[in-house]
Amino acid sequence: MKYKIILPLLLMALFSNCKKAENNLSVNEDTNALSVLDKKNEKVKFVKNDTANPDSETLETEQKIIKEGNIRFETNDLEATYTQIQKAVKNQNASIQNDTEGKDYNSIFRKLIIRIPNQKFDVFLTEVSKGITYFDNKEITSQDVTAEFIDMSARLKAKKVLENRYLDLLKKANKVSEILEIEAQLSTIREEIESKQGQLNYLQNRVSFSTLTIEFYKPVAGESGVTSSYGMKIWTAIKSGFNSISSVFIVLISIWPFLIILTVLVYFIKNRRNTKNKK
Repeated sequence: MKYKIILPLLLMALFSNCKKAENNLSVNEDTNALSVLDKKNEKVKFVKNDTANPDSETLETEQKIIKEGNIRFETNDLEATYTQIQKAVKNQNASIQNDTEGKDYNSIFRKLIIRIPNQKFDVFLTEVSKGITYFDNKEITSQDVTAEFIDMSARLKAKKVLENRYLDLLKKANKVSEILEIEAQLSTIREEIESKQGQLNYLQNRVSFSTLTIEFYKPVAGESGVTSSYGMKIWTAIKSGFNSISSVFIVLISIWPFLIILTVLVYFIKNRRNTKNKK
């Protein structure tokens, strides 16, 4: 009779323990945070999550292209060229990020760095190139960063999913030690999210706005009164040679005592050899 009473109680206890273990396993799978139950002291331990694989799903996105360009050309009228570029900037909703003016030995120049909406880059380039016979330099590059963008977006999404799961764990935690440990993990994850989001925003900005560097110049008369760069080079070479001769002369003047001593020593040595030869 006693066995009939004890057996159902044992079965109920066993079922209860199995159910509890199943619930614990379910919580671990749902949170994906690798929480481990220490049976000796009934504390929950949290370790860094490595199971959130950003490559587990493919994100569909449009192609991401970064366009950049660099052009340099000669102009007869700096102001007219600048006005033409300003007009193109206004028409295509672009913006001048940097504006530099200067003068070298045979020309005056102006250099502009312009940000243009990606889809209007080609139209803008055509507008600013009107009237230019040839370019001293023209370089246009296109970089496909679609794969990098998808990878970064996936990693950011995985971090946010992990953050939400830790928040769920935080709601269920009862002990102070568990709460503090979960909050420490959340702090680390949120720093990573901010870093990834910043990188993604920077990449998106480079994709959305192309960069074009424009340098245009006007030849001017040099010191010799000629505009030919070849003539300027000859004049520069003559001045350089004169400066070199002057430098050598100055060095010789600075060491004249040593030269006198050296001359006297050579004279005595040579005179002594001649005396020995006569004997």
